[in-house]
Formats: sequence, C-alpha cells, structure tokens
Amino acid sequence: MDNYNLSQELNAYVDELIERYPVLDDSREDIVDAYLILEESYLQGGKLLAAGNGGSAADANHIVGELMKGFCLPRKMSQEFADKLKAVDEVRGAQLAEKLQGALPAIALDNHNALNTAFLNDVDGTMIYAQQVNGYGNAGDVFLGITTSGNAGNVMYAAVVAKAKGLKVIGLTGKTGGKLAGIADVCIRVNETETYKVQELHLPIYHCLCLMVEHKFFG
Repeated sequence: MDNYNLSQELNAYVDELIERYPVLDDSREDIVDAYLILEESYLQGGKLLAAGNGGSAADANHIVGELMKGFCLPRKMSQEFADKLKAVDEVRGAQLAEKLQGALPAIALDNHNALNTAFLNDVDGTMIYAQQVNGYGNAGDVFLGITTSGNAGNVMYAAVVAKAKGLKVIGLTGKTGGKLAGIADVCIRVNETETYKVQELHLPIYHCLCLMVEHKFFG
C-alpha cells in the first residue's frame, strides 16, 4: 500500500497534514495504509470500534463525533431515503430528511459506563474493551487502539479479540509502538515519547483520516 493507491484529492489531505506537521513525515505510509483499511471496511458495510484511556479515550470519542455526523461536508440524505422517511410520517419524515446527515458507523468503547463497570466489578476490569469487541465486532470491522505507550493492557486484550474475530487492527501510538505494534495490521507511530506530545500529534492524524473517509463516501 502507498500513496499511489489514493486519488489526487485524497493524497492532498495527507500532503497538507505533513506540510503542517513535518514531524509526521515518517508516519505518512502508515497513515495511508490506515486510511485504506478504513475505506475497505466501510465499502463492505463495516464499522469502527475505537478505544483508549484518559486523553486517548477522549480521542476515541472525538473520532466517533467526526465520523457519525457531518465533519466538513453536509452529507445530505439521498432522495430515496428521504421518500421512505416521508412515507412513514409525512411531517416528521420531511424534517428528518432535511436535517439528518450521512453517518460512517463508529463506536467509542469507553462510553458504556454501566456495562464497563459491571464487567470490571464482576469479571476483570482489564478486559472491558475486549468484551465489547467480542460483542460488537464482526469480521471486516476495524478496531482502533489508541495508546501513547502502545502497551495499555485493556487495549491489548481488545486487539487480541479483534484479530481472533477477523477485524483489522490499527494502532495509534508513540515512538516505539509498544506491544500493540506487534499485533496491529498498521501502527501509526508518532516520533514522540512524552504522553502529551504524542497526543498533540494524534489529533491531526485522526482528523486527516476522518477528512479522507468523509471525502471518499460523501464528497
């Protein structure tokens, strides 16, 4: 996989990212490969499962927000679906057809407090994300593990389940990639080791990925 797999428009997003953040030049190929995994999954009707801890949990939520609604494009409903909405309820359907936006299915695994605390209390807190990957994940989906060290235990357990179920695994980590780099299909490593510096570079990377998939499916 390389930039030649991308259209000129999609390449432009990566070029702009590297221009703004030259330190990410070493990560270019992995960013492109991660995009291609996401594109393939969404083309096949798959979804993204994202997980992390602390600031990386917030990043997982941030990513879901960019994918599940319009990010930089309006994502208008098709006329066919608009007609179906109106056929169910003429008034509400018309309102929904006007305001709903196209979505790229994505779930942040840290958001399910009742489930996560129940599993933590009843079974094993390090496997809260693994349990959700087991429940939500299907072959062809993608698991995104965000961990600045690459060694977060709960992310690693989830990655193992993801691989066993036929999901592709993308890692978003710091300089070494940690243990996650050894299991991920693609690991995007940024050339920093301090947590906050790693997280500062994660945001423009996942913004770029979200822009690219939005352009592909709604551009």
